[in-house]
Amino acid sequence: MAFNPILIDKENLTLYGVIFPDIDTLTKTANAIGSNMFEGFEPTPKGIEIIRDYVMSKITISDLICLIEKRSYA
Repeated sequence: MAFNPILIDKENLTLYGVIFPDIDTLTKTANAIGSNMFEGFEPTPKGIEIIRDYVMSKITISDLICLIEKRSYA
């Protein structure tokens, strides 16, 4: 398995081009994505938006599970 770096732009607060409101949310989301990448997760902008929204409490864990089951992150 090849390692792919996480594309973080702290200056512009983006992760794979997805915009974040602050460095704390960016860092927490990057950490979650990095952990999941070890399990085979391949980040997409939509997937990053979903994780960001969960980290920001815009969606619940139930919403997150539903989106994952529907493969809405692709």
